Amino acid sequence: MAKAYLSIEAVGVTFQKGASRSEVLRDINLQVDQGEFVSIIGHSGCGKSTLLNVVAGLIPLTTGAVILDREAVEAPGPERAVVFQNHSLLPWLSVQENVRLAVDKVFAGKKSAAERRDWTLHNLDLVKMTAARDKRPSEISGGMKQRVGIARALAMQPKVLLLDEPFGALDALTRAHLQDSVMEIQTALKNTVLMITHDVDEAVLLSDRIVMMTNGPRAGVGQILSVDLARPRDRLAVAGNPTYVRARASVIEFLYARRAA
Repeated sequence: MAKAYLSIEAVGVTFQKGASRSEVLRDINLQVDQGEFVSIIGHSGCGKSTLLNVVAGLIPLTTGAVILDREAVEAPGPERAVVFQNHSLLPWLSVQENVRLAVDKVFAGKKSAAERRDWTLHNLDLVKMTAARDKRPSEISGGMKQRVGIARALAMQPKVLLLDEPFGALDALTRAHLQDSVMEIQTALKNTVLMITHDVDEAVLLSDRIVMMTNGPRAGVGQILSVDLARPRDRLAVAGNPTYVRARASVIEFLYARRAA
């Protein structure tokens, strides 16, 4: 049997401070295929972001391994681009310069200056931010900042795109628009995406599979749900689809059962 593109194998994470030990994750196993969109959902404190940070190489493993495209993940790298809830843009740089910084870092020596400029503008165009390319972060809205963060991540041409509640701080309308944009981009580019979310509807709308985490400490994978909805997806069209309704009910039932437990 062929290995998955992204393989999380028996991963455990324990934090230690002095004599105090806190086991956050225990025996996490997850296989993600190339081009798949997988969401991770669970109650606060279940280690969702810890798991994402492990895949990003930002937190060391205590046990297990993360394998991406047949190579072990042991440190941060451009093949795993992260978009956080906080946009993390440099305020003294323009929109274009924020994206160009990442492009120059990844493609120095591989693309000419003209090619890096064109590639920067191409990725800004993907997220519909070309018109604002010369503005600074203080001059654009929260939703626009997140679009720039997504463009910066895509411009690195990562093997896997890691989204840590990227829409969590946005108002409902902006959130919906950005979700639609991410769906369009993922459908067009066939990105492999791993996303953390608290939002059930967001998980069902965007995902091919939803990974439901058990409560912490010592959190694990409680259930994995496939969302068998054709792409491209229209939020209004799928809202009444029986598959969507069943998937949404399954996730809510799991989360409420865990809360009661």
